[in-house]
Amino acid sequence: MSPTMVIWREMVLLVMFLLFLVQQVCATKEQEHATECLPSFCGKIANISRPFRLKGDPIHCGDRRYELNCENNVTVLNLYGKKYHVQAINYDNFTIRVVDPGVEEPSCSSLPRYFLSQSNFSDTYLAHNVDPYRVTQSQFSEVIGFYEKSLFKHIIYLNCSHPVSENHRYVNTTPFVKWESKGYMYAFAGNLTAASFEVGCRIKLVSPTSWWGLDENEYSYTVMNTALLYGFEMSWLHSACDDHCANSSYGECYMDSSILKLQCSLSCNILYMSSLLTDCGKATWLQRIANGAYYFVIYVGAGEFFNFFTLKITLVMCWFYRTFIIIVCIHLNKL
Repeated sequence: MSPTMVIWREMVLLVMFLLFLVQQVCATKEQEHATECLPSFCGKIANISRPFRLKGDPIHCGDRRYELNCENNVTVLNLYGKKYHVQAINYDNFTIRVVDPGVEEPSCSSLPRYFLSQSNFSDTYLAHNVDPYRVTQSQFSEVIGFYEKSLFKHIIYLNCSHPVSENHRYVNTTPFVKWESKGYMYAFAGNLTAASFEVGCRIKLVSPTSWWGLDENEYSYTVMNTALLYGFEMSWLHSACDDHCANSSYGECYMDSSILKLQCSLSCNILYMSSLLTDCGKATWLQRIANGAYYFVIYVGAGEFFNFFTLKITLVMCWFYRTFIIIVCIHLNKL
């Protein structure tokens, strides 16, 4: 078979595949509209939508990893077997804010019910997160570039065998909180380091907070209590990246903090054939089709006619095909 015939054959196959892909895109969009889910509500949380869902919502609505409960008109999140009250869901920066149910207004005498810190979350240790929530976000700023933003600090309660008078960051909680433990009870704002850890003290309780007004140098338990009442934020950015950027597991998805929008880094390296695929799939099925179609083009285009000339033609066609997929992705993201 002549090189010209090979080129025409590949062109016909590629056009047929592109027509099939467009048909699938249209069919999928029609299916999405047919199964469109209305937002749920519970208490003060009035817009519970994907990836979140309320228990009892239709099975196709939301992600079961992000299922919430409505208990006594309070939106409740189950986290590591403990129940937290949902204060807000921010769909712009992909965070959910919850509060420990043990902290109550307006008294400073209430205490967090659960012991929770950054070390409970798998993204503290693992490159690939296994939890539905993270305590950090990959962000980009024009000033400092790419960085990992920590979403909360800690309020740490310590039981000391002796009074701590020289370290003013140790705030005496006795006037506010009644403890059953013997000794002296203190609260510490921020992350406790080895240098600031007093001899004879042990950590009794740790609770997170994302309150922007927490000043680690302002030694006031009233301020710490306000921070606890505000609660703490967690991120589902990585889950949103899985929907928005098909290759997010390789760190190619991030939050642009200047415009509060997800961004995908499109990679292309002809030395690694699989990376010729787009990294911005709106849905997982698009990436699967693209993956299968790529190898179909490679094998059919090269096959028994494999030589340097047909390889170049095949790669050019794959670049054309990849560009088409990106255009489809951009179109889907705008819908």
